[in-house]
Amino acid sequence: MEPTNTDYKQMLTEIIKKQIVILGPQMAVLKARAVPGLKVSDQGEVTSVSGPEQVVLQKLIDEYVALSGEIVKNAVNSIFEKYPSIKR
Repeated sequence: MEPTNTDYKQMLTEIIKKQIVILGPQMAVLKARAVPGLKVSDQGEVTSVSGPEQVVLQKLIDEYVALSGEIVKNAVNSIFEKYPSIKR
């Protein structure tokens, strides 16, 4: 089964929310908003994803990894397990 845009929005929101806990809301949302194709509310909810979702997902992860490295990779791995249809 192919992941839907909604699946990606939910997963991206989970990643951002987890980063809010680690980095704080201002930094986590600021970094997410730096990703082309990603629209994020002040609360960290993904409101839209445009363009190839897989690319947007990878760019979001790259933004956070650039900031805090291995902590982010570990946090993201547990979220990927919840969405088996979405590839890394």
